[in-house]
Amino acid sequence: MNDQTQPATVRVFIALAPPDHAKEELARELRPACDTHPHMRWNRIEDWHITLVFLGELPAETVPLLRPPLANLAAGHQPFCLALRGSGDFDDRVLWSGIDGDLDELHRLAADVRSAVKNCGVAFADRPLRPHLTLARARRGDRASAGEIAERIAGFAGCQWPAERLHLVGSNVGRSRGPIHYRDIEAWALGNGNSTGS
Repeated sequence: MNDQTQPATVRVFIALAPPDHAKEELARELRPACDTHPHMRWNRIEDWHITLVFLGELPAETVPLLRPPLANLAAGHQPFCLALRGSGDFDDRVLWSGIDGDLDELHRLAADVRSAVKNCGVAFADRPLRPHLTLARARRGDRASAGEIAERIAGFAGCQWPAERLHLVGSNVGRSRGPIHYRDIEAWALGNGNSTGS
């Protein structure tokens, strides 16, 4: 069998990613918690992202169909400002950082992305957008760690940064027993990368 054989399906989502300096700022805030809670399953900093829509497992041949509409959509949206702020947990297990800034524009972009995906005939669970950055997951049976850490960093307020690129991301979930890894399938500059500022 050829090693270059593509998988029949790809686990896909569409996201924004904070720039490195914004991620580093939050990572510094999290370092004490990483030391006191090493048993948490911490996401790699390079994988931190804000999911706009999760598509799940798609047939590999479907993914290229998303590229032209997402490229057009990205070109039609100007960059906008976001910041990482606060923290919380989902179901006592998932630790997250909150998102602040131009949330109206974030919701507009997410709605347009979801419409573009639907117009490609791709079905997905259309859950309400709850903008966040997943930082870690508690192990089964650990009902306290995520909440403890969320409380510790609840006052975090990161610098503002421009959301400038739309990312089509694939992951290896379910393909190995190791940690989840993400890779950009493709990314597009918002507004074609043209700055409208002075």
